[in-house]
Amino acid sequence: MRTPLVLLSARLLDPVTGAFLPQTALAVSGGRIAALGGDREIRALADPTTTVIDLKGAVVTPGLVDGHLHPVSGAELTHGLDLSGCRDLAEVREALARGVRGLARGQWLNGWGLDPNVFGDRPVGTAPFDSVLDGVPAFLLLFDAHSALASRRALELAGVDGPRAFDQASAEVVCDEHGRPTGLLQEDAACELVERAAPRPTRQEQRERLAAALRSMAAAGLTGGHVMDANGNSLGLLAELDAAGELPLRLRVAPWCQPGTDGDGVRAIVDQQGRSGRLWRVAGVKLFMDGTIDNGTAWLERPDCHGESTHAFWPDPAAYTEVIGAFHRAGVPTATHAIGDAAVRHALDSVEKARATTGSGSGAGAGAGGGVRHRIEHIETVPDDTLNRFAELGVLASMQPTHCCEFTRADHTDNWSRRLGEERAARAWRCRDLWDSGATVVLGSDWPIAPYPPLGVMAGARHRRPGRDLTRPPHAPEQALTALEALRAMTANAAYAASEEHEAGRLAVGHRADLTVLGGDPLTTPATELPDLPVLLTVLDGRPTHRHRDL
Repeated sequence: MRTPLVLLSARLLDPVTGAFLPQTALAVSGGRIAALGGDREIRALADPTTTVIDLKGAVVTPGLVDGHLHPVSGAELTHGLDLSGCRDLAEVREALARGVRGLARGQWLNGWGLDPNVFGDRPVGTAPFDSVLDGVPAFLLLFDAHSALASRRALELAGVDGPRAFDQASAEVVCDEHGRPTGLLQEDAACELVERAAPRPTRQEQRERLAAALRSMAAAGLTGGHVMDANGNSLGLLAELDAAGELPLRLRVAPWCQPGTDGDGVRAIVDQQGRSGRLWRVAGVKLFMDGTIDNGTAWLERPDCHGESTHAFWPDPAAYTEVIGAFHRAGVPTATHAIGDAAVRHALDSVEKARATTGSGSGAGAGAGGGVRHRIEHIETVPDDTLNRFAELGVLASMQPTHCCEFTRADHTDNWSRRLGEERAARAWRCRDLWDSGATVVLGSDWPIAPYPPLGVMAGARHRRPGRDLTRPPHAPEQALTALEALRAMTANAAYAASEEHEAGRLAVGHRADLTVLGGDPLTTPATELPDLPVLLTVLDGRPTHRHRDL
């Protein structure tokens, strides 16, 4: 047995029990954990070609996995001006002015991460920035990536001079009372009108940006991710990096299924399943049941304070239900973006109907016995009568706690909370209630919507405070997870969501050698200090993808 990697003097942490294993070393062969034991026993398995690393008491966990991210589109969208740190309109104007000064004549200004809370009570639009962006084509993505601001010059170049009709009910070129665009574009169909007019990166630029982003993710401790899109040439880019040995994360990719997809379209997605390389594969499908609350495009059971968020993303929700049934019968797990309470309820109803139609039952056993593990993404506000249905139907709850931390406030003065009102804002990101109800909770970042470092995601699930100002009070602290639960949600639960619990998510012989090595115990490190815990080593498929200078 060839042993390319041996780790010694380790503290091996089980993410399910929270206990350290009695062994202190492990050996890797064929991308798997080949042996666990004492230092002397495992060192004896090394040969002259083995990389032997003395971890000096560092903590080894199964590799951390982001349960929801967009690496290809994120690498493209985050190329430009980072506006995520701007807290008011003055700071945005200052950042835009700096960006404009660095532009060549006619060059586009791209920005991302803009928080709508900077507008306060003012309508979201480009009017506050017109003087800064005069004559400059600019496309500024709001933090939710479901909406954007386009400058007057960008709208002119795109030929957008008034309202447009879209098949998507929630898509809109927002206009003033005179029919003139305000610059706000809601949902992909509207944003694409301007994006098509902007310069596109070359394939080489795309590949380099993606590779850089993935390397940074590995350095942050990630060994894998559940990728919620396969748009454009993303699969080709992943295949190129994989073939070149430059893919530092194991990626599970779910292509989109949009409203209007007919039987042939569903069959095409089914046929895509299993397409793979060494470290990536297509597994599952992503659907959207609504947009976002901040945008007024979520699907709520009652309108928000502006009378918005009353429609599903699918013009005919019954068609979505039929598509869920078709994927279920084909054995394809679905992941549905559902943020509002009506959207979550309809997604659960659809899974229940699919299971009943195929006779696969419900409950946790249905996920295993029925073979298809469906999931719902985001789940930002749900009423009490919805909670138990996740466990009853075996539907996984995919949560992004840093959305709550970074974009809402404990006093409900933020845009998200004000739109919902006190009753529904009090049901924000019910991680604790879902966990206690028996649901399998998986944590992720939704990068580029929120930062990808997994220690920050786990910390946010515990402290529920904005990472940029930990002195602020937590939003609904009763919904916090424990340190062990947060770790499990990014290891064992992520493996279960991918139906890989037999080979991933635990430190066991025969399991994948996807490992994260930390400079301290993530279970005893205070939540507010967890993001600063050093990531000493990241191992994917038995090979280091990141090694700290101290090792």
